[in-house]
Amino acid sequence: MNIFAIADLHLSFGENVDKPMDVFGPSWSDYERRLEEHWKALVEPGDLVVIPGDISWAMRLEDALPDLAWIDSLPGKKLLLKGNHDLWWSSLKKMRGLFPSIDFMQHSAYIGEDFAICGSRGWLLPSDPDFGAQDAAVYRRELLRLGMSIDEARPAFEAARAEGRPFRLIGVTHYPPCGLAQPESGFTELFASAGFEIVAYGHLHGAAAFAGAFEGICGGTQYRLCSLDRVNCVPLLLAKDVTPLLLAKDVTPLLPAKDVTPLLS
Repeated sequence: MNIFAIADLHLSFGENVDKPMDVFGPSWSDYERRLEEHWKALVEPGDLVVIPGDISWAMRLEDALPDLAWIDSLPGKKLLLKGNHDLWWSSLKKMRGLFPSIDFMQHSAYIGEDFAICGSRGWLLPSDPDFGAQDAAVYRRELLRLGMSIDEARPAFEAARAEGRPFRLIGVTHYPPCGLAQPESGFTELFASAGFEIVAYGHLHGAAAFAGAFEGICGGTQYRLCSLDRVNCVPLLLAKDVTPLLLAKDVTPLLPAKDVTPLLS
């Protein structure tokens, strides 16, 4: 099984949603068709595609259903992570089970025999000039959520390392966990301390934003921007030949939630 990531689909197939993306430039022209073609050329039925946020412009879950149905029709299993524009996002109880190939990642980890995917939405970084007191509270909360996700996977990757087995740690966030001007952040510290191999993120669009994005190695972890216009509608390959993953509804958690101790207090 291969693992891919592509963020910021910004779909609007629902009849009550009118948000054409081509107003944002030629990179968004006919992007749904181009994405579908690339997706079908690359992704096999047994592969996994992570979509780290800004999935649909819908405001309500019922209006997002056509967008989710379109994603479900594409090959592979999909894990969805909430972005800042995903106002349709509801409770896991309401969302899970709607479409057979889709599950939702929320303060949790997705664990295979030889890999785990961990992440959180993220937030504006303290190095941003617009970062304020309200942002600080959200930033701390997102760090705690990332810590919860990593802690859920911790028994699996520590057991693998103790036995000398390879185990790949893959991170995803919607907001950039680091920036070109200041690569280090609380997010990069968490990823580095656990030994993550690669982290994919989205949120950034356009040449000016791409120029300020950090894509490289920080603390031993590779960071890649996978917003749709950055990767030109081509899902980004994160890992090859891993043991297939069951979707969360088929997975028994390794630790009950009450026994998970966050990395940060």
